[in-house]
Amino acid sequence: MAFEKGDRVVFHDKHSEYDGETGEVTQVSETMFGDNTYIVEFEEGQEAGIAEESLETAEGDE
Repeated sequence: MAFEKGDRVVFHDKHSEYDGETGEVTQVSETMFGDNTYIVEFEEGQEAGIAEESLETAEGDE
């Protein structure tokens, strides 16, 4: 599932301090391989270069 700027998402990456947090997609970029990567803004900061597999739609935003 592709996400768009403004979507509320839950981030899953056990190596990140934002694992399990809900944030907002602020930028979508396409890699040279045609995959999307995302920048997600959280309450305490942001995470860049997030793969689509690491995100899910936040509850209540379906």
